[in-house]
Amino acid sequence: PGSRMEARRLARGHFQFETAIQREYRSNGDEREHTTFIPRLLRYGFSKNWEFRVEGNTFTRQRQHDPALVDTDSSGFAPSSIGLKYNIVKAVGSTQPSIGAIVRVFPPSGSSAFRNSRATGDFRLAADWNFVDKWSLNPNVGVAVYEDDTKRSYAAGLFAATLNYNPSKILNFFVDTGLQYAEEKNGRASLIFDVGAAYIIGHDIQIDLSVGTGAAGTKPPHPFLAAGFSKRF
Repeated sequence: PGSRMEARRLARGHFQFETAIQREYRSNGDEREHTTFIPRLLRYGFSKNWEFRVEGNTFTRQRQHDPALVDTDSSGFAPSSIGLKYNIVKAVGSTQPSIGAIVRVFPPSGSSAFRNSRATGDFRLAADWNFVDKWSLNPNVGVAVYEDDTKRSYAAGLFAATLNYNPSKILNFFVDTGLQYAEEKNGRASLIFDVGAAYIIGHDIQIDLSVGTGAAGTKPPHPFLAAGFSKRF
């Protein structure tokens, strides 16, 4: 889903590096597909309210097993985006959430079967609301123009939300959900859920683990596992 911490402002002059390794499993009868990729997000706060971002799934490896065909193993680099985030509203206690706007553009990039043939992108509004002691909610909503597996462009609506529980300043438990409609041209909605925990080391390092699964759609993973690392400079 990726909604967690999206609306939180990165201070001017600070740089943040976020990466992970994610493993996804899909099956359809005797057919199986395993995908491993390394998402990363680079963030730089260049003014009080503006942030520059570079984001993508970087190196990706996909293995497909079909009893009727030869197994295939492909690898390459996924498309990367450049983007901006603007902090619209600053949080005020539990009554006023922070709100930010995020825009991303994916120019034609990537390699092998993972390359996109035309520019795509999305626009989202993201919020961070500490509505009660130790609990926060991070919803975001948006629209997108993506490219499906057959290289056809299509429009999609986006929604994601994260519910966080912080029993201490260094430990965070979270539940994520993410909805995309449609998941491909003339397709249906895709819905996923995941749960996990994040741990802060010192003031500028965070590690996290999560596990999730698809609840709707024709291509969501069942299940997926992720381990993440973030560092602020």
